[in-house]
Amino acid sequence: MLTSLIGFTVVAALLTVSPGPDFAVVLRTALGSGRRAALCTALGIAGGCFVWGLAGAVGLTAMLAASQAAYDALRVAGALYLVWLGVQALRSARHRRGADAAAADEPADGGAPAVPGGPWRAFRGGLLTNVLNPKVGVVYLSLLPQFIPHGAPVVATTMLLVTVHAVLGVLWLGGVTLAVHRARAVLQRPRVRRRLDQATGGVLVALGAAVGFEVAR
Repeated sequence: MLTSLIGFTVVAALLTVSPGPDFAVVLRTALGSGRRAALCTALGIAGGCFVWGLAGAVGLTAMLAASQAAYDALRVAGALYLVWLGVQALRSARHRRGADAAAADEPADGGAPAVPGGPWRAFRGGLLTNVLNPKVGVVYLSLLPQFIPHGAPVVATTMLLVTVHAVLGVLWLGGVTLAVHRARAVLQRPRVRRRLDQATGGVLVALGAAVGFEVAR
């Protein structure tokens, strides 16, 4: 079991640091709403891992993989959610341009605006980002069984492996959040914030469009 756990940890670490929607969403939250909200978003993403892990353990992801219509429907929902997040970021950048004219490139006071709805909204955003991404379920379905030793309890071992992945995700995204927080004196400058909003918004829209294009093919 220990060998399987170590092997899965290595693979999960590589998956965790791969750029994707989770990274973009946490980065945007850290820039726009601060460290606390970004950490709540990371916890929501970890919660999504547990949702998919439990679904896989009881066979729901197998059904999802077998049903192209269900898979495509979930992907479309996820694509629309990513595009919506990206459009929100681009709108924020556009609105910021006029507000920043009088204070061009002056450092911000270091504080971040509160998130409407508080930590729960940030957590929910992270959760939806993961739950609406069926690739997570398919990856779990194809990857986790390879690391479950013969004779081991399937549900308990699956959730243990998912816990490892979730913890790695929180550590990685938490590190990203802290890095953004430490660099806030630069990142909160109006022009820099506007460019970052444009960049993260463009990435999110592109990710959503790419998913939608794959479904349409």
